[in-house]
Amino acid sequence: MFTLEINGTAIVVTNASEEEARDLFNSEDFKEDLKSLTADGQPLWDGTASFTVRAASEDEIDSFDEALSDEEYEDEDSADDDDDPIDVVFLVEIDEDEGEDDEASA
Repeated sequence: MFTLEINGTAIVVTNASEEEARDLFNSEDFKEDLKSLTADGQPLWDGTASFTVRAASEDEIDSFDEALSDEEYEDEDSADDDDDPIDVVFLVEIDEDEGEDDEASA
């Protein structure tokens, strides 16, 4: 398992191989996601900070396993037909979309 670290903060862990993890984390689509997703009101990536891809720590692997054992995740994953899917788990709490909060309170 491999972790993407930005400015010393572990952001994402994946069960991909190192090559697959590097390809994923360096893809333009993933970078755009990192710029648009926020934690504590700040983008996960400012578009300029360097990335570090490293082997995941035991705590990060535990967080990954815990997230994938979540029943909600299992329901979403059951529609996936891949035999060996690449999973990605954010290690920081992503801010909810304001539109989702508005709908939930209505």
